[in-house]
Amino acid sequence: MRSIDDILEEYEFLEGDERYRLLIELGRELDEMPQPLKTDATLVRGCSAQVWVYPTGDAGRLHFLADSNAAITKGIVALVISAVQDKPASEVAAMDVTGALAPFDLKNQLSSNRTQGVPNMIALVKEHAARIAQG
Repeated sequence: MRSIDDILEEYEFLEGDERYRLLIELGRELDEMPQPLKTDATLVRGCSAQVWVYPTGDAGRLHFLADSNAAITKGIVALVISAVQDKPASEVAAMDVTGALAPFDLKNQLSSNRTQGVPNMIALVKEHAARIAQG
Protein backbone atom coordinates (compact mmCIF):
# COMPACT_ATOMS: atom_id res chain seq x y z
CA MET A 1 0.00 0.00 0.00
CA ARG A 2 1.24 3.50 -0.81
CA SER A 3 2.10 5.87 1.98
CA ILE A 4 -0.25 8.73 2.72
CA ASP A 5 2.50 11.19 1.73
CA ASP A 6 2.86 9.55 -1.71
CA ILE A 7 -0.91 9.63 -2.19
CA LEU A 8 -1.09 13.30 -1.20
CA GLU A 9 1.68 14.20 -3.64
CA GLU A 10 -0.30 12.65 -6.49
CA TYR A 11 -3.65 13.97 -5.22
CA GLU A 12 -2.42 17.58 -5.23
CA PHE A 13 -1.62 17.38 -8.95
CA LEU A 14 -5.13 16.20 -9.81
CA GLU A 15 -8.48 17.94 -10.02
CA GLY A 16 -12.15 16.94 -9.89
CA ASP A 17 -12.87 13.63 -11.59
CA GLU A 18 -9.18 12.69 -11.60
CA ARG A 19 -9.25 12.77 -7.78
CA TYR A 20 -12.26 10.45 -7.81
CA ARG A 21 -10.39 8.07 -10.12
CA LEU A 22 -7.40 8.10 -7.75
CA LEU A 23 -9.65 7.23 -4.80
CA ILE A 24 -11.22 4.36 -6.77
CA GLU A 25 -7.74 3.13 -7.69
CA LEU A 26 -6.66 3.24 -4.03
CA GLY A 27 -9.70 1.17 -3.09
CA ARG A 28 -8.71 -1.47 -5.63
CA GLU A 29 -5.23 -1.65 -4.07
CA LEU A 30 -6.53 -2.68 -0.63
CA ASP A 31 -5.68 -6.20 0.50
CA GLU A 32 -8.67 -8.43 -0.16
CA MET A 33 -10.88 -8.84 2.89
CA PRO A 34 -12.30 -12.38 3.11
CA GLN A 35 -16.11 -12.50 3.08
CA PRO A 36 -16.34 -14.27 6.50
CA LEU A 37 -14.73 -11.19 8.13
CA LYS A 38 -17.50 -8.92 6.84
CA THR A 39 -19.72 -9.21 9.88
CA ASP A 40 -21.75 -6.92 12.08
CA ALA A 41 -18.76 -6.78 14.46
CA THR A 42 -16.45 -5.35 11.76
CA LEU A 43 -19.05 -3.01 10.21
CA VAL A 44 -18.34 0.71 10.67
CA ARG A 45 -21.47 2.51 11.87
CA GLY A 46 -22.62 5.79 10.36
CA CYS A 47 -21.34 5.27 6.81
CA SER A 48 -23.74 5.75 3.91
CA ALA A 49 -22.21 2.67 2.25
CA GLN A 50 -21.24 -0.52 4.02
CA VAL A 51 -17.68 -0.39 5.36
CA TRP A 52 -15.84 -3.14 7.21
CA VAL A 53 -12.52 -2.81 9.06
CA TYR A 54 -10.66 -5.72 10.64
CA PRO A 55 -7.32 -5.43 12.49
CA THR A 56 -4.60 -8.05 12.10
CA GLY A 57 -0.97 -8.14 13.14
CA ASP A 58 0.24 -7.37 16.61
CA ALA A 59 1.26 -4.44 18.81
CA GLY A 60 4.52 -4.00 16.90
CA ARG A 61 2.97 -3.88 13.43
CA LEU A 62 -0.76 -3.30 13.12
CA HIS A 63 -2.29 -4.23 9.77
CA PHE A 64 -5.87 -3.60 8.71
CA LEU A 65 -8.08 -5.36 6.23
CA ALA A 66 -10.92 -3.19 5.00
CA ASP A 67 -13.60 -3.13 2.33
CA SER A 68 -16.69 -1.28 1.19
CA ASN A 69 -19.53 -2.01 -1.17
CA ALA A 70 -19.09 1.40 -2.90
CA ALA A 71 -16.05 2.26 -5.03
CA ILE A 72 -15.41 5.84 -3.88
CA THR A 73 -16.12 4.99 -0.26
CA LYS A 74 -13.67 2.10 -0.57
CA GLY A 75 -11.08 4.64 -1.78
CA ILE A 76 -11.73 6.83 1.26
CA VAL A 77 -11.32 3.74 3.44
CA ALA A 78 -8.00 3.04 1.69
CA LEU A 79 -6.90 6.62 2.37
CA VAL A 80 -7.64 6.26 6.10
CA ILE A 81 -5.91 2.87 6.23
CA SER A 82 -2.84 4.25 4.39
CA ALA A 83 -2.30 6.67 7.29
CA VAL A 84 -2.07 3.85 9.84
CA GLN A 85 -1.10 0.69 7.98
CA ASP A 86 1.78 -1.37 9.40
CA LYS A 87 2.59 1.10 12.18
CA PRO A 88 2.97 0.13 15.86
CA ALA A 89 -0.39 -0.05 17.64
CA SER A 90 0.70 2.51 20.25
CA GLU A 91 1.61 4.99 17.48
CA VAL A 92 -1.76 4.52 15.76
CA ALA A 93 -3.64 4.89 19.07
CA ALA A 94 -1.92 8.24 19.69
CA MET A 95 -1.96 9.44 16.07
CA ASP A 96 -3.96 12.42 14.79
CA VAL A 97 -5.46 10.57 11.82
CA THR A 98 -7.90 13.42 11.14
CA GLY A 99 -4.93 15.79 10.89
CA ALA A 100 -3.14 13.41 8.53
CA LEU A 101 -6.19 13.45 6.24
CA ALA A 102 -6.76 17.23 6.48
CA PRO A 103 -4.65 18.12 3.39
CA PHE A 104 -7.04 16.05 1.25
CA ASP A 105 -9.90 18.41 2.20
CA LEU A 106 -12.39 15.57 1.78
CA LYS A 107 -15.35 17.55 3.13
CA ASN A 108 -15.03 20.02 0.24
CA GLN A 109 -14.01 17.46 -2.37
CA LEU A 110 -16.76 14.89 -1.76
CA SER A 111 -20.42 14.89 -0.82
CA SER A 112 -21.27 14.81 2.87
CA ASN A 113 -22.83 11.34 2.38
CA ARG A 114 -19.44 9.99 1.34
CA THR A 115 -17.52 11.52 4.24
CA GLN A 116 -20.02 11.21 7.11
CA GLY A 117 -18.60 7.89 8.30
CA VAL A 118 -14.93 8.94 8.25
CA PRO A 119 -14.85 10.05 11.93
CA ASN A 120 -16.41 6.71 12.94
CA MET A 121 -13.88 4.78 10.86
CA ILE A 122 -11.00 6.73 12.43
CA ALA A 123 -12.42 6.14 15.92
CA LEU A 124 -12.75 2.41 15.23
CA VAL A 125 -9.17 2.13 13.94
CA LYS A 126 -7.82 4.04 16.95
CA GLU A 127 -9.90 1.94 19.38
CA HIS A 128 -8.55 -1.27 17.83
CA ALA A 129 -5.01 0.09 18.06
CA ALA A 130 -5.42 1.15 21.70
CA ARG A 131 -6.84 -2.25 22.67
CA ILE A 132 -4.00 -4.12 20.91
CA ALA A 133 -1.33 -1.77 22.34
CA GLN A 134 -2.59 -2.51 25.85
CA GLY A 135 -2.30 -6.23 25.20
